[in-house]
Amino acid sequence: LAFTQPVDVELAARYLSPPLRALFHQLDRGEQLHSLAVLRDVLAQGEIPPDLAVAALLHDVGKSRWPINVAQKTTAVLVRALLPAAYQRWSRGSALNLWQRPFVVYEQHPAWSAELLRQAGASEGACWLAAHHAESLNQWRGHELVGLLARLQQADNQN
Repeated sequence: LAFTQPVDVELAARYLSPPLRALFHQLDRGEQLHSLAVLRDVLAQGEIPPDLAVAALLHDVGKSRWPINVAQKTTAVLVRALLPAAYQRWSRGSALNLWQRPFVVYEQHPAWSAELLRQAGASEGACWLAAHHAESLNQWRGHELVGLLARLQQADNQN
């Protein structure tokens, strides 16, 4: 039961500078637990460069810009899978519009995460990983960080 799990802030603090730790604390409890699970899975894969650790912990911090609840997250995921044209249309809307918000957040949070990381002084590598964590690996074939992106995506998808 996830709600009974403590948030291991000490583990996060090992990899995050004080400004990045402040971003971690902006995540809701569920997102913090998810991020820590992603980090643990990446750690289980072997050596972890600092960029990957930061991205594992903060790839979803952009969601804190416009918090959405579990039902809204589920709706966005289902609509994306079942009604992709509607999802694309609604995700280009405004987060100010309550019914479009989950779609906009789901689509825009990677870019927002990268922006917040950059503002908090994260490396360009960590920002790039956060910005592209929800994209197809195929378009980044040959990029120097594609291996780290693959590790991040695998851990994110498992959690």
